[in-house]
Amino acid sequence: MESVELREIEIFLVLAEELHFGRTAERLRVTPARVSQVIKKQERAIGAELFKRTSRSVQLTPTGKVLQEGLAAGYQKIREALSAAAATGRGISGELDVAYSAAWCGILVVAATDTFRARHPNCTVRIHESPLLDPIGPLRDGNHHIQLIELPIDEPDIVNGPVLFSEPRALVVPRGHPFAERDTVSLEDLAHAPLITVSGPPPYFIDHHYPRRTPKGRLIRRGPSTTAWQEVLALVGAGKGVSPTCARAAQYYSRPDVVYVPFRDAPPVEYGLLWAAANSTPKVHAFVETLVETARAQRADPTPQG
Repeated sequence: MESVELREIEIFLVLAEELHFGRTAERLRVTPARVSQVIKKQERAIGAELFKRTSRSVQLTPTGKVLQEGLAAGYQKIREALSAAAATGRGISGELDVAYSAAWCGILVVAATDTFRARHPNCTVRIHESPLLDPIGPLRDGNHHIQLIELPIDEPDIVNGPVLFSEPRALVVPRGHPFAERDTVSLEDLAHAPLITVSGPPPYFIDHHYPRRTPKGRLIRRGPSTTAWQEVLALVGAGKGVSPTCARAAQYYSRPDVVYVPFRDAPPVEYGLLWAAANSTPKVHAFVETLVETARAQRADPTPQG
């Protein structure tokens, strides 16, 4: 089937859905005259009206309904076949492994994956939680192709993609700690409690999220260090110290022995995309584009995403 004929089928099906020549033209980026011309051509070929038109409405005729029902399923199959062929030609097939660092990142990745699979049905997407102990290693060895993670990450063999969103910070403290009674805390308060940290990420990453001194230069004592977020919470709950985190963690990692107190003066946590420079493929860039679109849509829609 020639592309012009496929376009004419699309015009008919969209008009059958919209029942409005102007909206159909706008949706398909053609003129209303072009829509009218195509429908008249189809009606001449069939020998019957497909739509009843009045000054106030457009309605499918019985013949039009029969044509719509017959064309819709076949047209969808043609589109899927063309999309699959185009994806294969661009290298958007096979398998793609996408990792995320926190639950709220995972929700965004899952939403983007649904859209990506619909666009590229020949590409299988597998979703993983990235290890806190070695967040970059799986990108380097090819086990993960893309990662959504807290920044900064500055590695010569890793591409820094777009920043998708940022979140305010909070301090997780033991329930019963004096900080737990406050509405907010300050970065200067970190000088008054041991700071529980993580190990595994690059030193510059740790120093960024777990500073060694307050803005006024006071020393921040180091408490225990661990390689798992749940262990951080266990140590805080046991009274071994406090730990900074994203404020949204309170929604996902609630415990009876800890309290999340917002910072009033800390910079937000930025979340961005990473992939290995050696693995910069069409399917990686296609998924990155889908993630960017999904993040933009979620920012535009204030409905909570989880």
